[in-house]
Amino acid sequence: QVQLVESGGGLAQPGGSLRLSCAASGPIISNYAMGWFRQAPGKEREFVAAISWSGGATLYASVVKGRFTISRDNAKNTLYLQMNSLKPEDTALYYCAKSRRLTTSPEGYEYDLWGQGTQVTVSS
Repeated sequence: QVQLVESGGGLAQPGGSLRLSCAASGPIISNYAMGWFRQAPGKEREFVAAISWSGGATLYASVVKGRFTISRDNAKNTLYLQMNSLKPEDTALYYCAKSRRLTTSPEGYEYDLWGQGTQVTVSS
């Protein structure tokens, strides 16, 4: 069964960094845009970042722009999210997702395959 598996979450101090990875079980992501979303306790899921199928275009939520970087390695079927200058409000369960489209989108309904999530906690 095709799966997306996130890793790299954990505890970080404010101002620190983490790098999330999302590995696909097969060559299913190379022809599609990919995205990262997050959900904090008691809050709705929100868009974080997206990248086009080729990696040539990216899209970020305003709250993470300039701090987070999304990238992909299609040869490794892997998506990444480099998170720098972390803030306590970045604490959430982070999900990667495969889009139905080639191009970026912040809308969750455009994504048809989701991982189980990796927890990121930012605290001193």
